Amino acid sequence: MGFSHSHLLGIEHLKQSDIVAVLDLAESYVDLNRRQEKHADALSGLTQINMFFENSTRTQASFEIAGKRLGADVMNMSMGTTSLEKGESLIDTALTLNAMHPDLLVVRHPHSGAVNLLAEKVNCAVLNAGDGRHEHPTQALLDALTIRRARGRLHRLNIAICGDIAHSRVARSNILLFGRMESRIHLVGPSTLIPAGAADWGVEIHEDMQEGLRGADVVMMLRLQRERMDGGFIPSEREYFHRFGLDAEKLGFAKPDAIVMHPGPMNRGVEIDGTIADDINRSVIQEQVEMGVAVRMAAMDLLARNLETPPSGSAV
Repeated sequence: MGFSHSHLLGIEHLKQSDIVAVLDLAESYVDLNRRQEKHADALSGLTQINMFFENSTRTQASFEIAGKRLGADVMNMSMGTTSLEKGESLIDTALTLNAMHPDLLVVRHPHSGAVNLLAEKVNCAVLNAGDGRHEHPTQALLDALTIRRARGRLHRLNIAICGDIAHSRVARSNILLFGRMESRIHLVGPSTLIPAGAADWGVEIHEDMQEGLRGADVVMMLRLQRERMDGGFIPSEREYFHRFGLDAEKLGFAKPDAIVMHPGPMNRGVEIDGTIADDINRSVIQEQVEMGVAVRMAAMDLLARNLETPPSGSAV
């Protein structure tokens, strides 16, 4: 498989062939995960450390399950109660990790670029599990796998990404990935939640759901990230749902066979109606969760194949 990268820090530096390599291998892991016996040995003898500086139950659990199913020794570090609270710098943390000789390091951090900095300082493969407003590459890859399985292709689709674009690393990674696939991307939301300069990203911007969803093959809803907001971005949640929340009427503007996605966690009745979220004929939200484990297995498998063993006696 053509994947020559030492880390998975974002979609930005991946070629179309890299994306396809991850998705193709992930397909085999979807099959494995549906068997009664779910274990493989691609990471046997390797150590995986999950460092989450932000809480994320589903992403951390997904990476943990992925590593264990591939035979890795998996350790979860609860960063909210460690030496970082005592003033240790990120670089000192990297030096400490190096002394433990991990092989795979999964990191989520609230600051954009922090994962890239760690990757420069550690002697192992680093996977970005989300950094600030920057990127969340495995989410975009699992979204891509979900879409490819549901629609039969990734190229030249109409994809509507709706909601809190400004605070979403998921949106950024998906824009990059589907741009690689020559898809037409519509960003839909209030002007307060569309990033400055978004018009230069090769996307179409809409402040009206009818216009933004017209002819869409995929409708991807995003959570309102209140924890990242420091001002009045919306009048009220009730008004937001009225204008931008996905319900049956608004979904009617998309193609009759359009699929509905959400990276979770969902705010039902805010960005999506519960009936739509649970519609087995339109919603692929549970499939996204399933594909997440398979994609993370594939990503770690491919990175493990590229691990370099340091020379005997070399400095840590």
